[in-house]
Amino acid sequence: MRTDGQVMAAPGEQLRRRKAGVTDVGPGASPAREHDPAGCPARLHPGTFWLTRVVLLRALAFVYCWESQLLETGFLAIFLCPLWTLSRLPRWTPTSRIVLWGFRWLIFRIMLGAGLIKIRGDRCWWDLTCMDYHYETQPVPNPAAYFLHQSPWWVHRFETLSNHFLELVVPFFIFLGRRMCALHGALQLLFQAILILSGNLSFLNWLTMVPSFACFDDATLGFLFPSGPGGLKARVLQLQEDSVHGAQPPPKRSCVVRRVVHLALGLLLAWLSVPVVVNLLSPSQVMNTSFHPLRIVNTYGAFGSITRERTEVVLQGTASPNASAPDAEWQEYEFKCKPGGLWRRPCLLSPYHHRLDWLMWFAAFQGACSCLSTPSPQTYEQNEWILHLAGKLLANDAEAASLLALNPFAGRPPPRWLRGEHFRYKFSRLAGRHASDGKWWIRKRIGPYFPPVGLQDLRDYFRERGWPLPQPDSGAWAAEK
Repeated sequence: MRTDGQVMAAPGEQLRRRKAGVTDVGPGASPAREHDPAGCPARLHPGTFWLTRVVLLRALAFVYCWESQLLETGFLAIFLCPLWTLSRLPRWTPTSRIVLWGFRWLIFRIMLGAGLIKIRGDRCWWDLTCMDYHYETQPVPNPAAYFLHQSPWWVHRFETLSNHFLELVVPFFIFLGRRMCALHGALQLLFQAILILSGNLSFLNWLTMVPSFACFDDATLGFLFPSGPGGLKARVLQLQEDSVHGAQPPPKRSCVVRRVVHLALGLLLAWLSVPVVVNLLSPSQVMNTSFHPLRIVNTYGAFGSITRERTEVVLQGTASPNASAPDAEWQEYEFKCKPGGLWRRPCLLSPYHHRLDWLMWFAAFQGACSCLSTPSPQTYEQNEWILHLAGKLLANDAEAASLLALNPFAGRPPPRWLRGEHFRYKFSRLAGRHASDGKWWIRKRIGPYFPPVGLQDLRDYFRERGWPLPQPDSGAWAAEK
């Protein structure tokens, strides 16, 4: 997988000729093995975690929008608690209001940015028809999406209106006093919970819940804690009474330093927010963008454009010596979560994330998007990694195969040929003929996505890009027999 994050060059003339029906071929890079950088030790300090994520994201070719959001959330979390005490209730170091308002400013920008990009992006958000398509065409549908897609038209209109209310109106509740701020937090938590139940958007919705908790104060959350003598609630009340009566010691040097750091943090957030606010007010708003390398204050948004049809790339391999033979038996590879087999139930994955399945969703679009954003035409020529993945599968590479749910050539000699077929997918109609046969999906072939390629056809293509050509491990499958 490329690490420069730039638009990938088109493959060589040899592969174009094969797609046009002429002989010869060429190819391309599979995403790296799915390691979750967040799977760090639980005791990792927030500051160390944040710096680690910065380094990792700068090394990735494909960065998803919620990863920048994770960086900003993690940066604010560094200042949430004092560094020099392990007490559950530090007596003289309450949480800074600057940090709390930093989280509130974050959730305000997330929600308002998502709402504005919708009304500026796709006409269907104006005519209230976007939800007619969303459940079926979202990146990785879950089982609930199948049934929600079948809802009556007026339910989809209500969903779209509710989305506009929650993203364009409710964010301003933050500035209307503590009760309205708490109402904002409750509504956003409910909204994110509904999104979690209706789709597999990785940990995006879980992460968006985090700054929403900053909308609640002690009085709002007090019912969650026991009120007996000596309990946490009683101790908080005592601290508040002492504060009212001025029972505080002279400020220590550490407290003064902490206040100076928080003041500097507030000034930094205000300064970095200037281009973000300008972007929000601009009719040419850009979403999921950072204006500085550390990604401390970013722009956000999701589903500024909704695709009307779901297309999928299905990878198929054959052991036939002649890829063009009518009797060649093509067998399909199954991915862990993305739609493939028609009888396969949609998966339930959130908050986890299969990066390869998402990349296949992007690659399949006749109009594709960068991170839940505006479509642009895509073919294998803009996605060299899919040809690199093909090369790995032609060699039965163990790491590449581990990213799949089903490798039809596991324990066998690798395929001689591999191709990508382009299909249009739709949910089967509830209680219809296909559903009664147990099918969750129906599909129709669009045409070839990339033509049949063999491992030797990819040799020059791999060499041009500096990729090592995978070598089939003939001993591995023979040993399994």
